[in-house]
Amino acid sequence: MFIINRKENRVAPIEEKSFHDLHFKERDHLQEWIVHNPEFFGEELLFIQKEFDGFENTRERLDLLALDKAGNIVVIENKLDDSGRDVTWQVLKYASYCSSLSKHHIRNIYQQYLDKYEKGNDAGVQIAEFLGVNDFEEAELNKSQRMILVAAKFRKEVTSTVLWLLNNYRLKIQCFKVTPFEHNGELILNIEKIIPVKEVEEFIISVAEKNLEESDTQEKVKAWHATRREYWSKLLEAYNKTASKTFQNISPTKDNWLMGGVGLGGVGVVFCVTGKSARVEFSISRPSQDENKFIFDLLMKKKDIIESDFGGKLSWERNDNLKFSKIKDEITDVNVFEPSDWDTMIKYHVDSMLRLENAIKKHIKGIKQHISKLNA
Repeated sequence: MFIINRKENRVAPIEEKSFHDLHFKERDHLQEWIVHNPEFFGEELLFIQKEFDGFENTRERLDLLALDKAGNIVVIENKLDDSGRDVTWQVLKYASYCSSLSKHHIRNIYQQYLDKYEKGNDAGVQIAEFLGVNDFEEAELNKSQRMILVAAKFRKEVTSTVLWLLNNYRLKIQCFKVTPFEHNGELILNIEKIIPVKEVEEFIISVAEKNLEESDTQEKVKAWHATRREYWSKLLEAYNKTASKTFQNISPTKDNWLMGGVGLGGVGVVFCVTGKSARVEFSISRPSQDENKFIFDLLMKKKDIIESDFGGKLSWERNDNLKFSKIKDEITDVNVFEPSDWDTMIKYHVDSMLRLENAIKKHIKGIKQHISKLNA
């Protein structure tokens, strides 16, 4: 690594250092740098545990546990100046242990982490927002396991084994070389993915995607999508017979939600279904988090009037640590994947949405005026 001297049109080397010489430690430093930079490895990860030792019948402890945007478990093993000989075997063991984690185990593991480091946050809500789904029950977790090895130098025993696993078994394993440098008293950390190279990684990803489409899991997901489309078709047919025009131009989708507009961008009324519940929501999800909280607070001041017009109590979720806010009503013990529940769900959805629209829509004009003044 070099630094450029524009004035003299020359480059000068930056001095490479070792973590040992700089008195940096694996747990106190490298691990913390990674956790507090979710895009450390060039992609956004959700770190759900540090120093995880929750495996049965073993006292082994992995360094970092994370989720990627596809819901896969990511096992991260950190070393400092030398990878050692056995790190590949170590991370393979941890990945095998993690392969049995259910989505509810994963939520509990993350909740323990949040309770220790970020009190007040709900693991299910955080995971759902990270994955871009409406509800934790909709999240698909741990379909596969990935492994990331981090070190300043990798021994040949390690790189040879990793390449063999990649080329012959398509395991999702990466090696990142981290190197500290010093220049004029400033410390610089260089992060470089050395395995796999981009061409190999693209080939492995294409194979993995093909296998996923052919897997039983994918078939199950397709069946879920078809069931939801059918339910939405029946619900829309029933709702569009009412006086409301909100969902007249909305088509059935594979998702677990359907949104209708109310004349204000990023804000709408929503039907939702899961394997455990049905609900209606007033969703506030504009690009600006500040605007979302502002709108929610405006409505909160009219809570008594809105609930009186709705004809019952509503759940008010400001979600201070998230971008979106919502106001909702819900029934439980119904399952969209059980057609025998559909009559009950449709009756609930039609009745509750009509009442929610009646309670909320009359306040939209005032909200627009306040937003205009806020942005003036």
